[in-house]
Amino acid sequence: MHRELAPNLLDARTLGRLTSLADLDPALVVDDFTTPEARAALAEAEIIVSSWGCPPIDETVLAAAPRLRAVLHAAGSVKHHVTDAVWARGIQVTSAAWANALPVAEYTVAAVLFANKQALRISHEYRQNRARRDWQHAHPGMGNYRKTVGIVGASQIGRRVLELLRPYDLELLLHDPYVTPDEASALGARAVQLPELCTLSDVVSVHAPELPDTHHLISRRMLALMPDGATLVNTSRGSLIDQGALVEELVAGRLSAVLDVTTPEVLPADSPLYELPNVLLTPHIAGSLGNELHRMAAAAADELACYTAGLPFAHPVLPEAIHRTA
Repeated sequence: MHRELAPNLLDARTLGRLTSLADLDPALVVDDFTTPEARAALAEAEIIVSSWGCPPIDETVLAAAPRLRAVLHAAGSVKHHVTDAVWARGIQVTSAAWANALPVAEYTVAAVLFANKQALRISHEYRQNRARRDWQHAHPGMGNYRKTVGIVGASQIGRRVLELLRPYDLELLLHDPYVTPDEASALGARAVQLPELCTLSDVVSVHAPELPDTHHLISRRMLALMPDGATLVNTSRGSLIDQGALVEELVAGRLSAVLDVTTPEVLPADSPLYELPNVLLTPHIAGSLGNELHRMAAAAADELACYTAGLPFAHPVLPEAIHRTA
């Protein structure tokens, strides 16, 4: 992992647990597998505990690691470092994607509830007017009662969002080509196609993975189907949205947006998204940050406990599912 990440990821409690379960040197943090230090460690390693910044574990790395049996990833996606060679050798892989999903889902739920209260628009108007106003008259549709929320993608995050939204008086829609109507119902949602979801939803929240098939999934046409005053929430990846078409809708004031990700990830300084009153723009903070990092490390320690006890991993990554996940 990134060397500077380790002190923030691994708190004292989790470090103690890891070292009690395995012969692990807390000072050995590798971000380059070609160094003599890394090569010496690989020669003896049975397990790699990885996180953001792990280099690819390719054929060369595996040749230097004859004893390697498992990769425990204390973060989300493993696509950046788990190569086909890892799967070919039958090495077990587990991920803390479920743990990283929790803060993203919490951020999303907050965004949904604020969006339906028209908090962005009203906050801007209040700052402009600085006086009492009949907000009910100005925004008669504000509120969360019986509003419709469309979830795009039954990913780990999407499923957690559905779970957290269930107690509210909302109608929940779900679009995911891999989920049946009965499965969607079990998640508390009604399965629909994407055009219907966009047409009916007061808030559309995107949780699909970044894949070739999902590039500009929320296209100009899908944005045009969204009702006037609706809000788009994106905590997935910027590439899933036709950002040019979205900017046009936002500049016109027809839609609102809560965007934690964009294309590029750091927008040019002259982007209108920084200034628009109907946009909440955050710099990719929805995922694990601060003390939320400790949850991912604890998840890796839990998986190590399973491994040392001879039990199956609680959250394995399966090679047959890797093509349709983040």
